[in-house]
Amino acid sequence: MFSFHSIQQYHKELINSTTTCVAAVDFFLARIETSKHLNAYTEVYAAAAKERALALDAAFTNTGQLSGPLHGVVIALKDVICYKDHTVTAASKILKGFTATYNATAVERLLKAGAIIIGNCNCDEFAMGSSNENSCYGKTLNALDNDRVPGGSSGGSAVAVQAGLCMASLGSDTGGSVRQPADFCGIIGFKPTYGRISRYGLIAYGSSFDQIGIFGTQIKDIALILEVIAGQDDYDATVATEPVPAYSTLTASNKPLKIGFFEEALNHPGLDPVIHKGITAYFTDLKAMGHTVEPVNFGLLDYIVPAYYVLTTAEASSNLSRYDGVKYGYRDNTPGVELTDFYKNTRSAGFGREVKKRILLGTFVLSAGYFDAYFTQAQKVRNLLFEKTKLIFKDFDILILPTVPSTAFKFGEKTDDPIAMYLADIYTVYANLTGIPAISLPLFRHDNGMPYGLQAMANHFSELSLLQLSQQLLKQ
Repeated sequence: MFSFHSIQQYHKELINSTTTCVAAVDFFLARIETSKHLNAYTEVYAAAAKERALALDAAFTNTGQLSGPLHGVVIALKDVICYKDHTVTAASKILKGFTATYNATAVERLLKAGAIIIGNCNCDEFAMGSSNENSCYGKTLNALDNDRVPGGSSGGSAVAVQAGLCMASLGSDTGGSVRQPADFCGIIGFKPTYGRISRYGLIAYGSSFDQIGIFGTQIKDIALILEVIAGQDDYDATVATEPVPAYSTLTASNKPLKIGFFEEALNHPGLDPVIHKGITAYFTDLKAMGHTVEPVNFGLLDYIVPAYYVLTTAEASSNLSRYDGVKYGYRDNTPGVELTDFYKNTRSAGFGREVKKRILLGTFVLSAGYFDAYFTQAQKVRNLLFEKTKLIFKDFDILILPTVPSTAFKFGEKTDDPIAMYLADIYTVYANLTGIPAISLPLFRHDNGMPYGLQAMANHFSELSLLQLSQQLLKQ
């Protein structure tokens, strides 16, 4: 009987011929079939996955060597990442039936390393949401409690890992869309430094915020996948040119670190008291490991969420203007309408409520008379945050925060209160505004039985130290 614990264990079994790639694919396809009610996948590539598994098994039989560092590793993709000749819709009616004409750079590198792409995962439409309730495919269910949200926007990718429907998955993180669902689902969610992974082939929401992230259950698995997909790319002008360290060789470090936390974040009235108690009590454990834990004078917490939503909705307004029904996707077929009305009809029917709301907000903050009052001011806040972050990391190695203010909430609980939904991002958007790497670690269990995590952040391109600390904390 096939079982999966880690990529390293899986590869040992492949080398020892105690399992095969075909057995792995069959195992996950069977689990996906019995877990259809979770609605984690929008499309499953059963035939293509089995065909690739057969080819990989044959190559190993012929050579006695694994074809790459991700040989036979079964990975799922969020429905915003292009996989050539497969549909990609951003969970939106407006992209219904669209087939990707090229591979995202991250996907190209996964395939070159020997990975098997098993399917496309559900998400909030155009990655806009924190609950996975804004998808044209319907909501994804949290496998731990089907009445609760899995988080968003990468909810399907998180549940695919949480429920054992793949070995690892890719999501996208614009303001916490990997870390928040990882927290709600009790798994690891990792967002690297902005520019560490190419955005080529990632459907854009907020171009200066978006970053491909990784879900998994083992730090070493995430480190290996990061090493494969990170690095310079001629197709993305925003990608970093810094060399990619050998993340896969990491070992848990016992080096004492200076760890900081934002006192106003932990004392925020919106933070669940059980989460507050659990994280503050954990400071004792960190100190017992030899680390120093001290408060950081921050003072900008109340400006983070407003600045984030002004800037991301402005970028969304610009990015989503390309979806007009002319070249691809959904189009209004009302006869005899003028072009302007055709655009209005197509976009009104093609976009969901949350996406239309953010387009309207973004258009407003970019409009004449309001640009300086909102967009310019938000950019000033972002610059202040960036400069403040540089100063913080002169004195501290790691920052820690809660990942979210509460555990996974019930479906519909925050649908009618968008302010409460947006404020749920208070602890995650900081890393996107400043571009630093961040990870959510499944360390705790709430009194209500649901998991919650600790969020750790490091300086730009300090993923290695962040992963090393994570491995130590998870004792993997």
